[in-house]
Amino acid sequence: MSYIHFDKTQLVNLNYSLDREIIRTNRSGTYTSTTIIGCNTRKYHGLLVAPQPKIDSQNHVFLSTVHETVIQHGASFNLGISKFPGNYHPRGHKYLKDFDSEPIPKLTYRVGGVLLQKELILDTNRDRVMIRYTLLEAHSPTKIRIQPFLAFRGYHTLCKENNDINKDFEKVPNGVKFQLYPVYDPLYLQLSKKNTFESDPKWYNNVEYIIERERGYDYQEDLYVPGYFEFDIKKGESVIFAAGLTEADPATRQRAFEKEVARRIPRNNFENCLINSATQFIRKREGDTRIIAGYPWFGWWGRDTFVAAPGLTLARGDKETFLEIMDTMSRDLKGPLFPNVGSGDFTNMNSIDAPLWFSWSLQQYIFFTGDKKTIQKRYLDKLKGIIDGYREGTDFNIHVMDNGLVYGGYDGVALTWMDAVTVDGPVTPRTGSPVEIQALWYNALKFYEELSGDQEYGKLAEKAKESFLAEFWDEENGYLADYVHDGEKDWAIRPNMVFATSLPYSMLDENQKASVLDLVKSKLLTNRGLRTLAPDDPAYKGYYFGDPISRDNAYHNGTVWVWPLGHFVDAYLKLHGKSGENFIKKIIQGFDGVMTQYGVGTVAEIFDGDAPHRPKGAISQAWSVGELLRMMDLIKRL
Repeated sequence: MSYIHFDKTQLVNLNYSLDREIIRTNRSGTYTSTTIIGCNTRKYHGLLVAPQPKIDSQNHVFLSTVHETVIQHGASFNLGISKFPGNYHPRGHKYLKDFDSEPIPKLTYRVGGVLLQKELILDTNRDRVMIRYTLLEAHSPTKIRIQPFLAFRGYHTLCKENNDINKDFEKVPNGVKFQLYPVYDPLYLQLSKKNTFESDPKWYNNVEYIIERERGYDYQEDLYVPGYFEFDIKKGESVIFAAGLTEADPATRQRAFEKEVARRIPRNNFENCLINSATQFIRKREGDTRIIAGYPWFGWWGRDTFVAAPGLTLARGDKETFLEIMDTMSRDLKGPLFPNVGSGDFTNMNSIDAPLWFSWSLQQYIFFTGDKKTIQKRYLDKLKGIIDGYREGTDFNIHVMDNGLVYGGYDGVALTWMDAVTVDGPVTPRTGSPVEIQALWYNALKFYEELSGDQEYGKLAEKAKESFLAEFWDEENGYLADYVHDGEKDWAIRPNMVFATSLPYSMLDENQKASVLDLVKSKLLTNRGLRTLAPDDPAYKGYYFGDPISRDNAYHNGTVWVWPLGHFVDAYLKLHGKSGENFIKKIIQGFDGVMTQYGVGTVAEIFDGDAPHRPKGAISQAWSVGELLRMMDLIKRL
């Protein structure tokens, strides 16, 4: 039995199987995602979801799902499953025998004397998914029928029946080509062997996505099925169905499939699952190398990129990809600011901390490689531009005050990572001087002084330190204010203070660090990360659920995040060394259990604040995975 395995009793239990999703991506930014039984529960699910740069910077669902039918002696057994109002139809999951993920997602169906295996893989560099069907057992002639369900829509939207689609198709080798709308790339549906395509166009109305309903969004979609493919299959034979945005050569599909399998990182233990997952976030397309912040719905985010990059790349010994990411992001720098979201014409620059996390990320490169010269040569001017830009003042009222501390924001704007916004405005606006921004600012100043030798920046750092301790430190209670604004101090206990203990250059002494970490440990630490607010705070919300407003109000008011745990661990090990090893190891090893939950083989974006800390949000998050890998490296270095 493989490390990630589900048996029949688990698969036929919809309450269990529909809560577990798979996400597979490739280097071009294309992904395939569904539940472990192939029933889509989100609008973001699809077998082929690919970028369409000619339209926007978002992904688009081309092939939503396929329904396979096994045919013997004129009897048909439909293996597919979709949710319609009031019922699931067909209910092909009842034929499932097991699910394996090693080395790729693999479903095995038992239909009478037929044992059929279905394997799923993406082409590494092309917008193409391949499904291999292998007939393991059969006692009489067998046919397979495949119905493709087409969407051709942005992954944030839903498709509705309309008369605008182009129902025409062109024949291509062993398949057909569709282009439902002229703005889209065509979709090629091909098989590795000769087959019959029967045109039978129809709409399947009101396909339901149960998670979208829970999340308070429109949850019913109409999908277009143009017909079906049918082919004979013999015992021991494998046939590959390919769906891609470019034409494939049917004669090379078997070899291409095996080549892709050979490239996969095994998912045979916890660490290998993390390493495998880390590669899933790296997108290389049209000369850019970027980190997708999370799947299925995130794009590329500046802050998330700089936090996640060291763990996703350097912790795996991949310094070349790290530098490619930094070079790509550097091209997006506008004045002293990096995009919070997007790039090029599709950007939002409202991140006060992304430029400062850039400094930390470069420090990690030096920590992992010992190569300071590369950073000085490639990025020193950019670091200076960021610091000077903050000193001169920039967008969103970001500026350095007379006391050396950084101020940012105004009414209606959220600039820190706690950036949830509802119709009523930011949930945690933190306008003024947030604690982690001051810690990052001091660290950036000291790092620049280290690289350049310019003591002017060191003097500014010391001024900021003096002001910081006077403004933020509570000597009596031994912790830091969350933010300071016009003389008012917010003493809510949040994880933001932990960064003042973990960064390479810290303004706190050892006793102050220990005091902060003790408080964080007692109030915020869980087995899934750090809560965003102490449970005894009146604003605390222990569960992340409901409509968008309910979820946004909980997002940073108690919900657990994995990525700040990396900085808790970093600071804790710096303080306690080998004596803290077993405590930290136990926390990291506790994540082993999430590999068969929610996003199978990866780590979720967030978890409930209250036990049992169920996974929520995006099923696979870059900085969750990256920081766990960095934590594991810190342990190895002890």
